[in-house]
Amino acid sequence: MSGISHIAGVTFHGRKGAVENAFKYGVDYVLFDPAKDLKLPTLFSRNRANLASLYDCDHGGEPRRGAGLVWARDLLETQGLMNVVDRIELLAQPRVLGHVFNPVSFWLGYDAQGDLRAVIPEVSNTYGDRHCYLCFHDDHRVIAPADRLTARKVFYVSPFQPVEGEYTFRFDFTDDKVGVWIDYTTGNSGLLATLTGKRTPLTNMSILRACLRRPFGSRRVLGLIHWQALKLWWKGAKFRAHSAPPSDKVSR
Repeated sequence: MSGISHIAGVTFHGRKGAVENAFKYGVDYVLFDPAKDLKLPTLFSRNRANLASLYDCDHGGEPRRGAGLVWARDLLETQGLMNVVDRIELLAQPRVLGHVFNPVSFWLGYDAQGDLRAVIPEVSNTYGDRHCYLCFHDDHRVIAPADRLTARKVFYVSPFQPVEGEYTFRFDFTDDKVGVWIDYTTGNSGLLATLTGKRTPLTNMSILRACLRRPFGSRRVLGLIHWQALKLWWKGAKFRAHSAPPSDKVSR
């Protein structure tokens, strides 16, 4: 599939442990190759205001001060992955009327045959912090849909989860769908988070449908995050104060 894709996806979060909680809701992502000069729908822009837009500075480094694709290439280069990565795509929620909040977006590194070799989940919290987890096999082999890659949790995301434990990632990206599964485990508790959805061309009509079905874009996402936090507090989940992000902005 060429051009920019729209994923009208579903995200699911299921908390494990003594205090259980689960929810799912619709969310809109775009998927594209930032190195290409793409023909965009009238209602979508890159690096300028529109009903929906995506700014390079929102990704690849500190929020609103990112370096975009240059950052992703440099990071993969430090791990020797640019020897096998031929193309990098970005899966992210766009700005809607200028506002954006991406709890997690993904840089995807593909080889010349179109096989996935590396993924960089870019995690942001509601305190304005960001941390990235670099996922790849030590021998740089292809990441298959059944493969599981792990990373130690070092970044504060939720006041109701500790900064400890381990993430297990699984990825399945094709020309017609996306699938991400993140299983967080610490002791006898944790969280399963997923993102799944069909991949279709981004059009003016799909943008309008998304704005009607899920108005306010990421403002709605932030509202839902705080609503779920309120429910966890009401159920008696332990609250943990915000802790500063690690000095290393990327880890495995």
